[in-house]
Amino acid sequence: MNPSPPVVAAAAPLTGQKVIVTRSPDRAGALVHALREAGAEPLLLPLIDFEAVDFSCADLAEGLYDWLVVSSITTIRALKAAARAAGHPGLAEAIPAQTKVATIGPSSRAALEAEGVPVALAPEGEQSAAGLASVLPRLDEQRVWLPQSDLAGSLLARKLEEAGAQLTTTIVYRTVDYPAQHRLEEPLAVSTAAAEPPAAMLSAEQARELIAQGALSAVIAASPSAAERIADQLAPLQAVSPDGSTQTTRFIAIGGPTSRAAAARGLDVAAVAVEPTPAGIVAALKAVTATQTALCPPG
Repeated sequence: MNPSPPVVAAAAPLTGQKVIVTRSPDRAGALVHALREAGAEPLLLPLIDFEAVDFSCADLAEGLYDWLVVSSITTIRALKAAARAAGHPGLAEAIPAQTKVATIGPSSRAALEAEGVPVALAPEGEQSAAGLASVLPRLDEQRVWLPQSDLAGSLLARKLEEAGAQLTTTIVYRTVDYPAQHRLEEPLAVSTAAAEPPAAMLSAEQARELIAQGALSAVIAASPSAAERIADQLAPLQAVSPDGSTQTTRFIAIGGPTSRAAAARGLDVAAVAVEPTPAGIVAALKAVTATQTALCPPG
């Protein structure tokens, strides 16, 4: 009787791939973990950061708004920091029970609920301002506060006004080059960074060298501003061999707005992670890797 052949474990789907994550170390942990689980080697090149802005949440705490609309997890950080600066134990204590909260999707909903803030409205599909805009009810004469980034698009504010809201918008943080002088560092009850050994940090020059050598598999952009900085600092995302053949570093965009910003700057978008979570990002990278492998099988 012949012995059974040894069982050989299948390689993880992204084994051997070097992938640049353009988030700061304190916000990259969960994605670094997910990439490592899939076999990739994550490398950090922080390109953008978030700077705290001095603003007040007094009107919110006093019950002047019927709705609070939260358009990002970074907004939650900013609101929590302002609430604590005003003497509230946390964000939940600064939001009256009668004020309803809307947010852009499952990840921000989870972050709010971990802070003790119930969410009345969030889209189940696309996690974006457009996704939230698509499920807005009529808001006739209701007072709505929209705290947001200095780079926020106009779509959500316009849709809120079209729904009848009496809208107040406030800039609560700014997007700047990394590192910010006055960083927005308020921790959240649901951390966006897993306990994870730190990934190697790169400079833009080191990243360009890896691209030129054909040694970098992908670069991930989580926002339009990150896409713009990739175009400015890293493009073209190609290595050219002596024989004239090229090898492209794949650009992975998180969400439609990031994809459109990249395309507007001349970057080829290899895949879009519709779900802006570590699992969604890794799934997008796996899909484009599998497609390329099918088109160009090894050997």
